Amino acid sequence: MNPPGLVPIFISMTARNTPQQRRYLARRIAMYCALLLLGSMFTGGYVLSFFGVSLPVVQLSGGLLITFAAWRMLNDAPPESSPTSTDQPIQAENQDVLKQRAFYPLTFPLTVGPGSISVAITMGASLTDTGKGIVKYAISPLAGSCAVLVCSLLVYLCYRHADKLLRYLGQTGSVVFLRLSAFILLCLGVQIMWDGFGALVTQLVQDVLPHK
Repeated sequence: MNPPGLVPIFISMTARNTPQQRRYLARRIAMYCALLLLGSMFTGGYVLSFFGVSLPVVQLSGGLLITFAAWRMLNDAPPESSPTSTDQPIQAENQDVLKQRAFYPLTFPLTVGPGSISVAITMGASLTDTGKGIVKYAISPLAGSCAVLVCSLLVYLCYRHADKLLRYLGQTGSVVFLRLSAFILLCLGVQIMWDGFGALVTQLVQDVLPHK
């Protein structure tokens, strides 16, 4: 996870939202990050094993989702100046839409991507092999949970203050920033897909070679 580095992506994908809505999204994203990482840490391995899904497949699928989101950003019309006041509070009927956007694509796969989930699952598997007694069943899970909460707090702080950078950019700077961020995000999605594809090829070679 890289909360400061994801601020440009967050700004680009919420350029049409009011400051109040971006703050609301920041809170929701931080909460979803904590839940997703904790769920991956303690149950992710069992879920993937139950459905017969490997981590490289998760990487490949997540990279594909990021690539689609970046492609939409590249081809989306730039946000125009709206006469609507930016001080307008969040409308009640819009909160469901904001909650959905907060999870997909802003939390998954942008903030917590396949790489983060893979690390969380690996950490969860290693917790059961760490120490004995109170260390294994209390201290290690508590330490892992605290690390997840700290990461989620950093996500909230970075996204919460992202609108300050948006004000400095101005209208033209925001459009340029959106295009550059979309291209970087596209490259990131392709890289994640490539990593997942490479891992799948490696597994295939390892499965084939022993039979020769």
